Amino acid sequence: MRVKRYAGLLALLSVVGIFVLTQPTWAASQYADNPVVRIVKDVSPAVVNIDVETMSKRSSLPLPFQDDPFFKRFFGEEFRRFSRSVPMKGRGSGFIVTKDGQILTNNHVVEGADKITITLSDGKTYEAEVLGRDPTFDLAVVKINPESDLTILELGDSESIEVGEWVVAIGNPYGFEHTVTVGVISAKNRSIHAQGINFDGFLQTDAAINPGNSGGPLIDMDGKVVGINTAIVPYAQGLGFAIPVDMAKQIMNDLVTYGKVKRGWLGISVQNLTKEFADAYNIKEESGVIVGDVFADSAAERAGLRRGDVIVSVNNEAVKDVQWFVNKVRAQAPGATLRLKVIREGKSTTVTAKLDEIPDAEGNVASGGTEDNVFEKLGLSVSKLTSELRRQYKIESRAGLVVVEVAEGSPAQMGGIQEGDLLREVNGKKVTDVDGLSGAIKKGSKSVVLLIERGGRTFFAALKVD
Repeated sequence: MRVKRYAGLLALLSVVGIFVLTQPTWAASQYADNPVVRIVKDVSPAVVNIDVETMSKRSSLPLPFQDDPFFKRFFGEEFRRFSRSVPMKGRGSGFIVTKDGQILTNNHVVEGADKITITLSDGKTYEAEVLGRDPTFDLAVVKINPESDLTILELGDSESIEVGEWVVAIGNPYGFEHTVTVGVISAKNRSIHAQGINFDGFLQTDAAINPGNSGGPLIDMDGKVVGINTAIVPYAQGLGFAIPVDMAKQIMNDLVTYGKVKRGWLGISVQNLTKEFADAYNIKEESGVIVGDVFADSAAERAGLRRGDVIVSVNNEAVKDVQWFVNKVRAQAPGATLRLKVIREGKSTTVTAKLDEIPDAEGNVASGGTEDNVFEKLGLSVSKLTSELRRQYKIESRAGLVVVEVAEGSPAQMGGIQEGDLLREVNGKKVTDVDGLSGAIKKGSKSVVLLIERGGRTFFAALKVD
């Protein structure tokens, strides 16, 4: 009997011993099979840290004079003597997309930077140049010159990714290099219209994203990029937003080739078709977009589109909503032809529109002319007044060019001109579009008089051309 007890005890101990001996191996194998570990090991060499430095003019005057616009205006050029250049530093992330050193990141990470430094995962650093930027989609491509081929990240498919799928974010939040966070796709096609951000179509994720993650990759479980981390809601947790990588695929070649994106432009403002509108106008279709403004001399005007038209299909594809429609048009190249099915006064018709090139994505005057050189010297960039810019700057007028950038310390800034001002006249000549600037400024002119509208009131600004 005792022998049987010992035999049973030995058998039990042997089983326990086997478990104890094999358990660490089992646990190790579980960690080895963790897909996040595999992804991080594979893709980390392609994720980079981006450090930027911008020289910014700062007044050496005591408060309250340093920010007083009247003081600047009265003293004009003399005000520069009280200013000094101060380096401003920032950080972001990016990822390598070509073996020879092209890197995709956010436009806001590198915009205005005087110096861009890229740090690879192995600690090597390189100075980078900007190949192209697109403020509309907040994307930029920068380039370094490595000694050998680099590890690249493969671009995935953001259209097919599902809500609830696991994703990994890698970046440089608050300077903590190559930080890895994990979450899921929380939602798709999110819209954010706030200060500095005006974008439709974001991927939303609860993977932790913080300042410094901007421009870094959002990666699926196949190790492919599905988004570019861009924005957060600062007063919330688990609310991060990434630009779908499919948008980046469309514009990267243009950024590298032209330095900007060449997009098709129809020249209308639209809003979603509602049930009430459809009932009132006897429209059977359940989805579409209603034409609001039709801009002068645009592809839409030439095609015969009118205010109140309802566009229900584009190239035989049913229009889903405003976002779908805008993305469809933006995806086309200038010169592309769109067949639009339109409901007008209860009847269906088809119009054909040959797209123009969208005005410069930054709203800048196109380079090359005498007037452009003058505006560059003035430190002033202007854009055609689109409905988007009217909303952004809360402009009620419909005529003129909107000021989208005023260079620090420039004659335009010293003359009191601000971003969001409306340029109505140049040297007494009315301007309604960028082309209208041609001839308004005489070659060799040493001064320019601009009629500026701000808040419904106008004033003249006389500026010297350096």
